[in-house]
Amino acid sequence: MAKQHNMRTRKRISNTIAYIVLILISIIWLFPFVCLVLQSFRSYITELGGMVDYLVPKKFSLDSYKFLFSGETKFLKWYGNTLIIAIFVAIGQTAFVLCVSYALSRMRFKGRTLLMRFWLILGMFPGFLTMICLYFLLKQFGLTQAGAVPGLILISVASSGMGYYVCKGYFDTIPKSLDEAARIDGATRAQIFIKMIIPLSKPMIIYTALTAFMAPWCDYVFASYVAFGNDNGYNVAVAMQRWVWTNDFQGYFTRFCAGGVLVAIPVTVLFLCLQKYYVEGVTGGAVKG
Repeated sequence: MAKQHNMRTRKRISNTIAYIVLILISIIWLFPFVCLVLQSFRSYITELGGMVDYLVPKKFSLDSYKFLFSGETKFLKWYGNTLIIAIFVAIGQTAFVLCVSYALSRMRFKGRTLLMRFWLILGMFPGFLTMICLYFLLKQFGLTQAGAVPGLILISVASSGMGYYVCKGYFDTIPKSLDEAARIDGATRAQIFIKMIIPLSKPMIIYTALTAFMAPWCDYVFASYVAFGNDNGYNVAVAMQRWVWTNDFQGYFTRFCAGGVLVAIPVTVLFLCLQKYYVEGVTGGAVKG
């Protein structure tokens, strides 16, 4: 009995320590976001618009949010550009990744292993190495500056097949006997993929779509390179960065915070609603490769 009591005491102490550490980490991680939200509600008219030495606003106001939706700025257009790019990239990348992953998981052809290894090695090189080449290629087709939105969609979707690895691992966990039974019944590869594999891969589809959505939503480096000099082609990240460069940062600080809050809302909602499937997709795709 004494031994069991000691074990329970040790477990209780270890759990308490673990919870304390997790709470401290959460506070440190959430503190910048709390500051961002609070500063976005600081009144631009009755208080200084720039940075101050206090966290909680003396007077809560929606002045910064009203400014973003007013005709004084193109924030709605920038937000729309970002949303369009993210949605089309999420749809396109998901379709490409699923098709490529299914082919590599189920089919056996000459050069398959070499192709997989080549793509894996190629993916280790940072994407910015090709920025100059891609920019001039897009410029030839008029997909820079004002046409940056379709250009960014094209570049993001075109190379998405190389991100097959996690999705292929998930498809490898689905028994191939299902495919063989369907083939015996006369089903084609396309019918098996659409009617059998896709319904069984909901977590992986959501995981792929979420990761594809996140990349252009948070993109700054390549987006600023393609759309420079023309604010009609900016996404939110580029626009707000240029915004505080070309205007008074101190005066636009609260408005910048309000824009950051609005940018974070869609991603936060998506992850909260689809967290279960996201985790299942990650763990399921990591089982086999």
